[in-house]
Amino acid sequence: MPRIPEKLWDALTSLKLTIVCLAALMVLVVACTLAQVHLGTLGAVNAYMRSWLVWWDVPGTVFSLPIFPGGALVGMVLAVNLLTAQFRRLELTWSKAGLWIVHAGLILLVVGEFITGMFQIDTQMPIELGQTLNYTESTRDAELAVIDVTDPDHDDVYAVSEKRLARGGDIAIPGTPITLRVKAFYENANLGMRREGDPPAIATAGVGTGITVEPLPRVTTDDRMNATSAYVEPRGDGRSYGTWLVSNLLGAPQQFVHEGRTYVLQMRSRRIYLPYAITLKEFHHDVYPGTDIPKNFSSLVHLSNPARRDERDVLIYMNQPLRYDGKAFYQASFGKGDTLSVLQVVSNPGWLLPYISCVLVTLGLLVHFGITLRKSIKRRAQTAPALEAA
Repeated sequence: MPRIPEKLWDALTSLKLTIVCLAALMVLVVACTLAQVHLGTLGAVNAYMRSWLVWWDVPGTVFSLPIFPGGALVGMVLAVNLLTAQFRRLELTWSKAGLWIVHAGLILLVVGEFITGMFQIDTQMPIELGQTLNYTESTRDAELAVIDVTDPDHDDVYAVSEKRLARGGDIAIPGTPITLRVKAFYENANLGMRREGDPPAIATAGVGTGITVEPLPRVTTDDRMNATSAYVEPRGDGRSYGTWLVSNLLGAPQQFVHEGRTYVLQMRSRRIYLPYAITLKEFHHDVYPGTDIPKNFSSLVHLSNPARRDERDVLIYMNQPLRYDGKAFYQASFGKGDTLSVLQVVSNPGWLLPYISCVLVTLGLLVHFGITLRKSIKRRAQTAPALEAA
């Protein structure tokens, strides 16, 4: 009887395991595609393709059961299978060079998806004509900005992440004497005007005194955003400035004064600041003649990076992004009567890996075909004299 390590080695290098993994990935792709209807693109990808297990929420309970391996688990098993099979079954000879290259390309494709799942960051830059921005905004995550607007020439901004707010407790704002005490946090909520008979308001200052907050489940669909909300109490030098409701649904300024300095509380989309600035100079929305069918969207932007002495105009249009400093700026949408351009900004350190993988697989197949063809021609050349003599 073979030993357990030998059985494990046979299982890892089995062609049957390769087929099972590929079949499981096909099932996951179909399930992920169907799930986008109610989960959205990102929610479905996270639930099926970038998870270790696919979970099923038992109706009427708070329990979840694993019912299928997730894309991360299947991808990892497939990568190990291809790698071990490559070293066990393929001889390190010139005749097998093409197959070695093909296997390397497939393994690199799986590795690239892992890197994308772990490190890719998707944000947006909504920018109006003539506007200059040096930051992008997350469409999924929020932050609480504490803004010192005392100086008329500039604002000092301190941001508290959504994850930190969820932990509650006291949060010291660096560089200021202000501490925020989080009394309640909601990933998503419905805000409404207070009515007679409602329980006492948690907020004691600001517009929140007249608003009720109803917690809601977090949404993942593409066409909806979470109304992230929280009750916070600013404190400074032992003095309380009341409890304030902050939410990205509130447009009214929420501000208080401490020792002559004015602070504004604002729940907003999480910002990622850039070491350069982008100005929207022109936006064009072209349609096919005689119709309202979009033909092309394009944004002419000016890129300014004084640190690199880089000043230039760049045209961003469909399928032609601006790639700069590890980020890709795509033309995504528009609004406000064609005066607003929305750029999708993607930061993905592994964006080249799928292209390299495809090149390797194609090259490997060509090499393998060439070697096989050469052997076939040589074999025919050797058998031709014998056939003529016969």
